[in-house]
Amino acid sequence: MKQDGTAGPEIEPEPAEAIDLAGDRIDVLRRFAEDLGTRGELLGLIGPQEAERLWSRHLLNCAVLAPLIAPDARVADIGTGGGLPGLVLAILRPDAQFRLIEPMERRCAWLTEQIDALGLENAEVLRGRAEEYHGAFEVDLVTARAVTALRKLVPLTAPLLRDGGEMLFLKGVSVESEIDAAAKTLRKHRVTEIEVRELGVGQLAETTRAFRGVVQRSARAADPVG
Repeated sequence: MKQDGTAGPEIEPEPAEAIDLAGDRIDVLRRFAEDLGTRGELLGLIGPQEAERLWSRHLLNCAVLAPLIAPDARVADIGTGGGLPGLVLAILRPDAQFRLIEPMERRCAWLTEQIDALGLENAEVLRGRAEEYHGAFEVDLVTARAVTALRKLVPLTAPLLRDGGEMLFLKGVSVESEIDAAAKTLRKHRVTEIEVRELGVGQLAETTRAFRGVVQRSARAADPVG
């Protein structure tokens, strides 16, 4: 029940830092937040009670990635689900191009609906799993959030990247352990310049951890995006 007594989930009030992160795209992000918060649990996009922390736990957690995306970058977001982080980033970075890869038909339909409703001309939805698009195209950057551990995620995403392309994955407190467990996989797929970035410091009450790595297939790879 909402605070005003009407039916429906109670959506977390927009934090003050949202405007700092979204800038002139804040109105579009607000519209997305309202629909995701209202219908997300019913459609299986977010869990129970997640609307109550939609901004702080989800939207802003994704928004801090936006400054790391280069202008005109081609981005693939793997396992987009409810648009996290792919659709949030497409909203905030209209100067980049996004492919949202999601296997579930219901989620793909909702994502397509959101793209149309929000007037996003820089995003498209691809139904399927990441491995189904190996060899179909190459992108500059691959993003993912809450998909799977690095040792499984790297083989799914590395083939989508151009030589010199970048991985940028939202991760939790165990990211260093994941890196250690994925050491052989990272070497096999020639992932270099590995680092963990803590994002949102000084902006968010709960900072975001992001794994970053660059795929270098040749000695003359292009400069990494971002």
